[in-house]
Amino acid sequence: MRKEIIIAPSKPDEGILERAVARGIKAVYIDPEKIPERFRSKIEVYHESELADWRIVRDLSRVSENVVLEIVLRAPEDYEKIIMAAKMGVKSIIVRAEDLKIIALENLIADLAPLGTRIIAIASPLEIETLSGVLEKGVDGILVPVNSPDEVDLVVDQVSAPSKLELGEAEVVEVRDVGLGERACIDTTSILVAGEGMLVGSTSSLLALIHNESPGSALTAPRPFRVNAGAIHSYTLAPDGSTRYLSELRAGDRILVVSKRGARVVSIGRVKIERRPLRLIRVRMGDVEGSVIVQNAETIMLLAPDEALIPATKIKPGDRILAHTPRTKARHFGRAVDEFIIER
Repeated sequence: MRKEIIIAPSKPDEGILERAVARGIKAVYIDPEKIPERFRSKIEVYHESELADWRIVRDLSRVSENVVLEIVLRAPEDYEKIIMAAKMGVKSIIVRAEDLKIIALENLIADLAPLGTRIIAIASPLEIETLSGVLEKGVDGILVPVNSPDEVDLVVDQVSAPSKLELGEAEVVEVRDVGLGERACIDTTSILVAGEGMLVGSTSSLLALIHNESPGSALTAPRPFRVNAGAIHSYTLAPDGSTRYLSELRAGDRILVVSKRGARVVSIGRVKIERRPLRLIRVRMGDVEGSVIVQNAETIMLLAPDEALIPATKIKPGDRILAHTPRTKARHFGRAVDEFIIER
């Protein structure tokens, strides 16, 4: 379930509001009188003002069903105030947990669930992934201060990214060399660990898991930040579930890194596109067939179901690899659409 995103702009910047609306954010924490009129009908406003759609109060004596309580959680008595407010009928509570943040929110999620009260946590962009997964369910909403349109993108990518993608077994049915072509190395700003990689494919209906270069080889040092992802026409998954061509990725973009244990968002530090010999690997999962074209080199590895590494130079028909098949196969400008499509 997607979390509600409420941004708190440092100033009523039209660029921030435009980006927020474009990325599907429907709520802001800002003085309603400072919002340009053209945005007013597109977003809900949280604020202390009587003109806000959701009026913020901080005093328990002012609590009613039609307000949102904002409270700093520092001590046990603050926790009791939150429980009392929920029992009084408050539907949403904004919580800033200063210490023992995870434990405090775990307890609140468990205690408020039977009362139907929404928990909105104040967070920095770096805390979003953690707070979204507290007790697996996570908080219901995230209130995030932002200073620029780029920070809006960062917030949306973090909140909308799945915590896990289903990986299945695909059988290799054909392997052949296809000559020279351009391939893209995706160098991330994160350390990738064993089992992690990018989902890549020539079609959006079947994406193979290409492992990162943390193992290294006899002739190359480990590069745990890199995925030599494949030919530039290939798809990979963005955090919001859309597909991106490898050719269009650039520094600062964010992608999904996936393993059998989960998925996370990482930023790209560099994309290297170079001409190299390429190898086509055609695979089948159930009644879905697809392919991935990668550089023909021993440092490019796919994963067997037991997570054993299979170099692209040694993979053969009959091998089984980890892959992902999205529920919606067709794409329009990267977005999933429910329509008839054939990709070969």
